[in-house]
Amino acid sequence: KVAETDDTMMTEYLEGKEFDVPTIKKMLRKATLACKLFPVLTGTALKNKGVQLVLDAVVDYLPSPLDIPAVKGTNPDTGEEVLRHADDTEPFAALAFKLQNDPFVGQLTFFRVYSGTLEAGSYIYNATTGKKERLSRIVRLQANKREEVQKVFSGEIAAAVGLKDALTSHTLCDENNPIILEVIKFMEPVISLRIEPATKADQEKMGTALRKLANEDPTFRISSNPETGETLIAGMGELHLEIMVDRMKREFGVNANVGKPQVAYRETILGTSEAEHKYIKQSGGKGQYGHVKIALKPLPPLVEGEKIPKNVSRYDDFEFINSIKGGVIPNEFIPAVEKGVHEAMDRGIVAGYKMVNISCELLFGSYHDVDSSEIAYKIAASMAFQEGCKRARPVILEPIMKLEVVAPEKFMGDITGSIMSKRGMIEGTNPKGQALSIIAKVPLSEMFGYTTALRSMTSGQGSAQMEFDHYEVVPPHVEKEIVAARK
Repeated sequence: KVAETDDTMMTEYLEGKEFDVPTIKKMLRKATLACKLFPVLTGTALKNKGVQLVLDAVVDYLPSPLDIPAVKGTNPDTGEEVLRHADDTEPFAALAFKLQNDPFVGQLTFFRVYSGTLEAGSYIYNATTGKKERLSRIVRLQANKREEVQKVFSGEIAAAVGLKDALTSHTLCDENNPIILEVIKFMEPVISLRIEPATKADQEKMGTALRKLANEDPTFRISSNPETGETLIAGMGELHLEIMVDRMKREFGVNANVGKPQVAYRETILGTSEAEHKYIKQSGGKGQYGHVKIALKPLPPLVEGEKIPKNVSRYDDFEFINSIKGGVIPNEFIPAVEKGVHEAMDRGIVAGYKMVNISCELLFGSYHDVDSSEIAYKIAASMAFQEGCKRARPVILEPIMKLEVVAPEKFMGDITGSIMSKRGMIEGTNPKGQALSIIAKVPLSEMFGYTTALRSMTSGQGSAQMEFDHYEVVPPHVEKEIVAARK
């Protein structure tokens, strides 16, 4: 296989030449970097088998910082594209990619240096927050061993001690040569559950523990139910949340009671509409006046390389377009309009779930010299948004999971039937050793307790794993059930 990727090597191989191990490794690395071959290794971390081979393969075959092109970033002051090469002489630029709480030194901020160098005790600039922080120490970690170093160079990975404001995906750089690197995109949580401290003594500790865990893992979210005041935790699945609750107990000594898992539904619109609302309030003295007219439509996908106009605020799941002309709404009130729409999206229309993938254009409005205020425009925008959404075919979206079930062939009929009964779609089957693998797409709401049911169905011989795939509009009868359950 290695010889097939290089004409010269193939010719020599056909002529009967034997290659030594260093030559084969060199050619395998070349083929791997060109994405012609993909080395596959097996092992188990639990029994410490094959782990060393994987680490050696990373060194032998994967690209070093010198093998990849210059990293692209953005100048936060001008918005222009900036390049950083893996060169110690270039300005310092690094990306924080992981946070970890250490019982001895506090928070460790793991970072990858893309260019330049960094010394312990120096100040660094967080281009994401616009703040400077002093780096007290730098450590290099190898498994459970920690080595303190005085300086790190381009291409290296290390951990910083003493950074309080840096979070995952923040760019750390030279203040005189600012750059913001591409952020790491994380999946939105698909499942949530209620959590409460087991005792009064656990109450304060639980808040601290949850905040630290959320800082470490961007896919783990904390929120509160505004109606009941309950604390909610959200993540990527039942197992994810079980691990977080277990970590709270092991690492922070917090005992907590958890409720039943809840699916993280979303809402959106399928149609278009326009809506107008005037908020006027007179109660003696200074009144309130806000007037907006907006247009709503589904958010179009962002084309790669597409330039966003200055009057457009674009987010992952929302777009706000300011089309006000002639100052009919003063500029200082435009952010209040956008905020009002944001808050209405968080409350939802159909069943109170967060709304996504909506484009909102501010078309027109008016103001009062004395009575207009930010709160008035925020309320007017929120009311207009709700009215517009009701006329734009609002729907509920549910998370769809990619499911893989592996079991002996004799159980395939029962497994297929169980998946179909859960509104699942079978996408294919593949042989997997002595068993068969079924690939399917299934709504998350139908999958609670499925692992237990599968074990029973297959006499303990079946296994399943799933991951989030996409959001999809729920069928009408399911939407009715969801709405009824929320009342």
